[in-house]
Amino acid sequence: MTELETFRAEKDKFFASHPQSPLTREQRPHFHGLNYFPENPALSLEVAVEEFPQKDQIQMQTTTGGVQTYLRYGKLKFAVEGQEAELAIYSGPHGFFLPFVDSLAGAETYGAGRYLEPEALGGGKFLVDFNLAYNPYCAYNENFSCPITPRENRLKAPIRAGEKVFH
Repeated sequence: MTELETFRAEKDKFFASHPQSPLTREQRPHFHGLNYFPENPALSLEVAVEEFPQKDQIQMQTTTGGVQTYLRYGKLKFAVEGQEAELAIYSGPHGFFLPFVDSLAGAETYGAGRYLEPEALGGGKFLVDFNLAYNPYCAYNENFSCPITPRENRLKAPIRAGEKVFH
């Protein structure tokens, strides 16, 4: 079993039985694991960040009408399936945050977008592994409050890695 397969199996176990699972009591008996794209090594990227000279504070709206505060840290540029792509990366109280919506949203992926926590590698680079892209808890249960992906992080390219839409 690969490291990613082990991670996914542990996550499925958490969702199925942990008291802090986002699934409702009604969902748990019918839960047989999350849906994922196959591992895609081409979407595990080491990307240089173009830091913004001024780290503006932004308020991201949440699914429940609140706001969460982040700093616009920088810009990540990369290619996916031959298309140039660009995403803003944010910093918050728990580290770096990369919400995004891809061209598969609403069909194969969660319509409101998926999240990543890129790993800072030093030297102005980040590990952006889209195989770890996950749905926010509000994708499973409307009682959770999740940041809504900013318009600047909507991609025209498909990201065929990570979690798929939850059924």
